[in-house]
Amino acid sequence: MPESKIENVVASAVLERRLNLESIVAALPSAEYHPERFPGVVFKLRKPRVAVLIFSSGKMVCTGAKSEVLALKAIGKTVRKIKNHGIVIVGKPTVTIQNVVASGNLHGEIDLEKVACRLKSTIYEPEQFPGLIYRMSDPKVVFLLFASGSIVCVGAKREAQVYQAVERLKMELKKRPSDLYTLS
Repeated sequence: MPESKIENVVASAVLERRLNLESIVAALPSAEYHPERFPGVVFKLRKPRVAVLIFSSGKMVCTGAKSEVLALKAIGKTVRKIKNHGIVIVGKPTVTIQNVVASGNLHGEIDLEKVACRLKSTIYEPEQFPGLIYRMSDPKVVFLLFASGSIVCVGAKREAQVYQAVERLKMELKKRPSDLYTLS
Protein backbone atom coordinates (compact mmCIF):
# COMPACT_ATOMS: atom_id res chain seq x y z
CA MET A 1 0.00 0.00 0.00
CA PRO A 2 1.46 3.37 -0.96
CA GLU A 3 1.82 5.85 1.82
CA SER A 4 1.00 9.51 1.30
CA LYS A 5 1.07 12.47 3.62
CA ILE A 6 -0.67 15.80 3.21
CA GLU A 7 2.01 18.48 3.23
CA ASN A 8 0.02 21.64 2.51
CA VAL A 9 -3.58 22.66 2.01
CA VAL A 10 -4.19 26.05 0.43
CA ALA A 11 -7.63 27.56 0.98
CA SER A 12 -9.13 30.89 -0.03
CA ALA A 13 -11.90 32.77 1.71
CA VAL A 14 -14.10 35.70 0.72
CA LEU A 15 -15.50 38.02 3.40
CA GLU A 16 -17.85 40.01 1.10
CA ARG A 17 -16.52 43.37 2.28
CA ARG A 18 -13.46 45.55 1.88
CA LEU A 19 -11.02 45.67 4.76
CA ASN A 20 -8.84 48.42 6.13
CA LEU A 21 -5.51 46.64 6.46
CA GLU A 22 -4.07 49.25 8.85
CA SER A 23 -6.99 48.53 11.22
CA ILE A 24 -6.29 44.81 10.98
CA VAL A 25 -2.60 45.28 11.81
CA ALA A 26 -3.58 47.45 14.78
CA ALA A 27 -6.04 44.75 15.92
CA LEU A 28 -3.60 41.89 15.42
CA PRO A 29 -0.20 42.97 16.78
CA SER A 30 1.56 39.84 15.50
CA ALA A 31 0.40 40.56 11.93
CA GLU A 32 2.84 42.01 9.43
CA TYR A 33 2.03 44.56 6.75
CA HIS A 34 4.61 46.03 4.40
CA PRO A 35 2.60 47.41 1.45
CA GLU A 36 5.76 48.38 -0.43
CA ARG A 37 6.71 44.67 -0.59
CA PHE A 38 3.38 42.82 -0.50
CA PRO A 39 -0.22 44.09 -0.85
CA GLY A 40 -1.64 42.08 2.04
CA VAL A 41 -1.36 41.46 5.75
CA VAL A 42 0.51 38.31 6.75
CA PHE A 43 -0.95 36.79 9.90
CA LYS A 44 0.70 33.68 11.30
CA LEU A 45 -1.11 31.39 13.66
CA ARG A 46 0.61 28.94 16.00
CA LYS A 47 -2.32 26.53 16.30
CA PRO A 48 -2.86 25.45 13.63
CA ARG A 49 0.55 26.43 12.29
CA VAL A 50 -0.42 28.36 9.15
CA ALA A 51 -0.07 31.73 7.48
CA VAL A 52 -3.19 33.66 6.54
CA LEU A 53 -2.85 36.40 3.95
CA ILE A 54 -5.50 39.10 4.29
CA PHE A 55 -6.21 41.52 1.43
CA SER A 56 -8.12 44.80 1.36
CA SER A 57 -10.60 43.27 -1.11
CA GLY A 58 -11.86 41.04 1.72
CA LYS A 59 -10.15 37.98 0.31
CA MET A 60 -7.96 35.73 2.43
CA VAL A 61 -5.58 32.90 1.60
CA CYS A 62 -4.56 30.27 4.14
CA THR A 63 -1.44 28.25 3.45
CA GLY A 64 0.50 25.68 5.41
CA ALA A 65 -2.39 23.67 6.85
CA LYS A 66 -1.89 19.91 7.09
CA SER A 67 -5.57 19.12 6.40
CA GLU A 68 -8.75 20.66 5.03
CA VAL A 69 -10.16 20.76 8.58
CA LEU A 70 -7.15 22.73 9.86
CA ALA A 71 -7.40 25.19 6.96
CA LEU A 72 -11.06 25.82 7.78
CA LYS A 73 -10.23 26.19 11.49
CA ALA A 74 -7.46 28.67 10.72
CA ILE A 75 -9.71 30.87 8.61
CA GLY A 76 -12.46 30.75 11.26
CA LYS A 77 -9.98 31.61 14.01
CA THR A 78 -8.58 34.53 12.00
CA VAL A 79 -12.06 35.92 11.31
CA ARG A 80 -12.97 35.61 15.03
CA LYS A 81 -9.81 37.45 16.06
CA ILE A 82 -10.59 40.26 13.62
CA LYS A 83 -14.20 40.48 14.86
CA ASN A 84 -13.10 40.42 18.51
CA HIS A 85 -11.09 43.58 17.87
CA GLY A 86 -14.12 45.53 16.67
CA ILE A 87 -13.85 45.05 12.92
CA VAL A 88 -17.32 44.34 11.58
CA ILE A 89 -17.67 41.21 9.49
CA VAL A 90 -21.17 40.01 8.71
CA GLY A 91 -21.82 36.35 7.99
CA LYS A 92 -19.36 33.54 7.50
CA PRO A 93 -16.63 33.61 4.89
CA THR A 94 -17.03 31.56 1.73
CA VAL A 95 -14.12 29.11 1.83
CA THR A 96 -12.73 27.16 -1.13
CA ILE A 97 -9.93 24.60 -1.04
CA GLN A 98 -7.60 25.61 -3.86
CA ASN A 99 -4.86 22.99 -3.70
CA VAL A 100 -3.88 19.95 -1.67
CA VAL A 101 -0.21 18.96 -1.88
CA ALA A 102 0.95 15.54 -0.70
CA SER A 103 4.14 13.53 -0.73
CA GLY A 104 4.45 9.80 -0.63
CA ASN A 105 6.31 6.67 -1.51
CA LEU A 106 5.22 3.77 -3.69
CA HIS A 107 7.77 1.50 -1.99
CA GLY A 108 9.35 0.42 -5.22
CA GLU A 109 11.60 1.60 -8.01
CA ILE A 110 10.18 3.27 -11.09
CA ASP A 111 11.83 3.16 -14.52
CA LEU A 112 11.04 6.74 -15.48
CA GLU A 113 12.15 6.40 -19.11
CA LYS A 114 9.81 3.48 -19.68
CA VAL A 115 6.95 5.19 -17.86
CA ALA A 116 7.45 8.28 -20.04
CA CYS A 117 7.18 6.12 -23.16
CA ARG A 118 4.13 4.14 -22.06
CA LEU A 119 1.94 6.57 -20.14
CA LYS A 120 0.20 9.48 -21.83
CA SER A 121 0.50 13.04 -20.51
CA THR A 122 4.04 12.76 -19.17
CA ILE A 123 7.08 14.99 -19.42
CA TYR A 124 10.49 13.58 -18.62
CA GLU A 125 13.65 15.59 -19.27
CA PRO A 126 16.26 14.19 -16.87
CA GLU A 127 18.87 16.78 -17.86
CA GLN A 128 16.44 19.50 -16.66
CA PHE A 129 14.79 17.79 -13.69
CA PRO A 130 15.30 14.33 -12.15
CA GLY A 131 11.60 13.52 -11.90
CA LEU A 132 8.87 12.65 -14.35
CA ILE A 133 5.79 14.89 -14.53
CA TYR A 134 2.54 13.00 -15.01
CA ARG A 135 -0.76 14.82 -15.54
CA MET A 136 -3.61 12.57 -14.45
CA SER A 137 -7.02 13.50 -15.83
CA ASP A 138 -9.29 11.83 -13.27
CA PRO A 139 -8.87 12.99 -10.62
CA LYS A 140 -7.24 16.05 -12.13
CA VAL A 141 -3.86 16.17 -10.40
CA VAL A 142 -0.20 16.36 -11.32
CA PHE A 143 2.38 13.91 -10.03
CA LEU A 144 6.11 14.20 -9.78
CA LEU A 145 7.53 10.68 -9.86
CA PHE A 146 11.10 9.82 -8.92
CA ALA A 147 13.04 6.65 -9.70
CA SER A 148 13.24 5.85 -5.97
CA GLY A 149 9.45 5.51 -5.80
CA SER A 150 8.98 8.87 -4.10
CA ILE A 151 6.06 10.92 -5.39
CA VAL A 152 4.56 14.37 -4.98
CA CYS A 153 0.92 15.03 -5.84
CA VAL A 154 -0.38 18.57 -6.45
CA GLY A 155 -3.60 20.09 -7.69
CA ALA A 156 -6.17 18.08 -5.76
CA LYS A 157 -9.17 19.97 -4.41
CA ARG A 158 -9.87 17.45 -1.63
CA GLU A 159 -7.72 15.16 0.48
CA ALA A 160 -9.78 12.19 -0.75
CA GLN A 161 -8.70 12.99 -4.32
CA VAL A 162 -5.05 12.60 -3.30
CA TYR A 163 -5.64 9.11 -1.93
CA GLN A 164 -7.74 8.16 -4.96
CA ALA A 165 -5.07 9.48 -7.35
CA VAL A 166 -2.22 7.65 -5.59
CA GLU A 167 -4.12 4.36 -5.77
CA ARG A 168 -4.92 4.96 -9.44
CA LEU A 169 -1.27 5.78 -10.16
CA LYS A 170 -0.13 2.56 -8.57
CA MET A 171 -2.71 0.61 -10.59
CA GLU A 172 -1.58 2.34 -13.80
CA LEU A 173 2.02 1.38 -13.12
CA LYS A 174 1.11 -2.21 -12.23
CA LYS A 175 -1.10 -2.82 -15.29
CA ARG A 176 1.76 -1.92 -17.60
CA PRO A 177 4.55 -4.41 -18.20
CA SER A 178 6.27 -5.25 -14.94
CA ASP A 179 9.50 -3.53 -15.99
CA LEU A 180 7.99 -0.11 -15.20
CA TYR A 181 7.66 -0.56 -11.48
CA THR A 182 9.14 -3.04 -9.04
CA LEU A 183 8.16 -3.34 -5.40
CA SER A 184 10.92 -3.21 -2.84
